[in-house]
Amino acid sequence: MENPNTHSRRAFLKTAAASAALAGAVGRGAEPSRTARIGIVGVGGRGTGLLQTMLQFPNVAVPAVCDILADRAGRAQEIVEQATGARPQAYTQGERDWQRLVERDDLDAVLTATPWQWHAPIMVAAMKAGKYAATEVPAAVTLEECWDLVRTSEQTGMPCMMLENVCYFQEALTLLRMVREGLFGDLLHAEAGYQHDCRSLMFTGDGKLTWRGEHSAAKNGNLYPTHPIGPIAQWMDINRGDRFTRISSSSTKAAGLKQYAARKFGPDHPLAQRDYALGDVNTSILQTARGRTVTLYFDMSTPRPYDLIFRLQGTEGIHMGGDKGGIYLEGKSPTPHAYEPFAPYMQKYAHPLWTALQEQAKQHGGHGGSDYVLMHDFLKAVINRTPLPQDVYDAAAWSAITPLSIDSVAQNGSAIDFPDFTQGKWQSRPPVPIHGA
Repeated sequence: MENPNTHSRRAFLKTAAASAALAGAVGRGAEPSRTARIGIVGVGGRGTGLLQTMLQFPNVAVPAVCDILADRAGRAQEIVEQATGARPQAYTQGERDWQRLVERDDLDAVLTATPWQWHAPIMVAAMKAGKYAATEVPAAVTLEECWDLVRTSEQTGMPCMMLENVCYFQEALTLLRMVREGLFGDLLHAEAGYQHDCRSLMFTGDGKLTWRGEHSAAKNGNLYPTHPIGPIAQWMDINRGDRFTRISSSSTKAAGLKQYAARKFGPDHPLAQRDYALGDVNTSILQTARGRTVTLYFDMSTPRPYDLIFRLQGTEGIHMGGDKGGIYLEGKSPTPHAYEPFAPYMQKYAHPLWTALQEQAKQHGGHGGSDYVLMHDFLKAVINRTPLPQDVYDAAAWSAITPLSIDSVAQNGSAIDFPDFTQGKWQSRPPVPIHGA
């Protein structure tokens, strides 16, 4: 990710790319001078990355930042001041000082990138204060929090967005367009997973559990489902023509974290002697109202390359992600029963949003540029006071997989009914549109 400190805001605004981003962010009917005023809670590694991406856009102000660590907040103040010329106020007086930030009357939106357990409380407070709410993933860790988000958004009329950047991956957006144009026929099944060796994030250097490690020590299920399920839910029109109805989930034994701790700290260290609740590999199967299925995998505890899988299967063909994957479309692929490369389809069916923003995205956004494209959509909605591209029903449904999978694992893989957070509205809500910048 490019550091905004290395290029002045004036120089950025002079580029043609910035002019295009500005036009997209302002949009039809908005005041040209309108500014998105964002307060950020949590400016560690991820929060700082989102802050730097946000500051690549014109018409953005950051009046306030919050973190329990004063040095992190101070670093964020410097980044904002160098990019905009205005130094934000810092809130560093304890883990609930975000409550003072949320009540400010000079903010349009509050974005949080804190540990998971604070996401829902901060967003609920932001919506009650009349502000757009956005959060890093997941949006909630319990079913009660999922429902709190939905009810608060409905009661206040304020939008709530989980910042699921995988939905903005170039591959994911290409597939979304192909699905909309019917190339896969009627969708039947999808398979994906968050399979990422995150063992180093579970322990501090001085032999303690991090906040992520605390979750893994206490819970057994799919603790991080939104990256794989986000794109699948959009492909399958979940909450917009279909919905999840049931989930069953099973986990392997827990061995990886204990073994890793023994190697890192020694076999006699307390972290190497204790047990961990989280099974190393979790597999969950979801069913939908329209007779589709989804298989999700979750693995943060074993040594492995990063892999999201991204298998999408319909009545007319199949896509398989990864180096050994490809695409096969019946009657279109050149060799029967054989995959062909997906790269040409990425060009032919490029999503207009990615096409419009890819140059800026690859220069100024992390995760292959997806962070930039995501931030564009978020800021555009805030500036225009329009609905967010990922809404509160998405945030609730995608996040609910965690507590539901935990319940299913505890019941030996029994199927658990999936709540309908839309309360019937899924049957008439339109699909996610194919939109440009």
